[in-house]
Amino acid sequence: MKRSLLAILIGTLLSTFTYGKYPRDWWKFIPPNGAPNWEILPQEAADGEVILSKRTELGIFSNLAKSPFTLDGESYESIEGLWQGMKYPDANLKDDPRLKIEFPYTRKEVYGLSGWPSKEAGNMANDILDENDIDWINYKDHKFNYVDYAQGSEFHLELITRAIRAKVFQNPKIKNLLKKTKGLVLKPDHHMSDEVPESFKYHQILMSIRDSEL
Repeated sequence: MKRSLLAILIGTLLSTFTYGKYPRDWWKFIPPNGAPNWEILPQEAADGEVILSKRTELGIFSNLAKSPFTLDGESYESIEGLWQGMKYPDANLKDDPRLKIEFPYTRKEVYGLSGWPSKEAGNMANDILDENDIDWINYKDHKFNYVDYAQGSEFHLELITRAIRAKVFQNPKIKNLLKKTKGLVLKPDHHMSDEVPESFKYHQILMSIRDSEL
């Protein structure tokens, strides 16, 4: 109830927002009733902010979005496909213990996923890895724990930053759209703790690319 009243108030206040060169649709009002608890709706942005909502064209910036790119000679359908695919067995990794475990997909198949299926593939892999006391993933021949808040998290941040940059610059429409957001603070469309590793903060990575390279 409290969220509904707040959302209505914000929606009303948006009528006074100075949109200027930005499409008004980026802040369109979405009735909060029925919205999932994880979601931050477009109208919940503060002045000078915009939500990278999957309900608007800005949803293309989500890690889940279908946005094909190549990185280091490998093709991916989404950032999420890369992220979750690294949890799967790698035949090119010497002595990979995951090769002896049954997984629901191959690594290559996950690289080709986007949207919620890519996220679900990762969730299934998480359960399998936990059951087998495996706390690392790999990229090429490098094994790392991406939530160790140390070298593993740093490596993951560098990798995901390179992947997001590849996504932006290999897809002209995405690049141009990101450029159009200049002057706005990009915010995620889901609730996120400040304590997550920096690689999770895709909105900040996008702003860094936009403000330094576009």
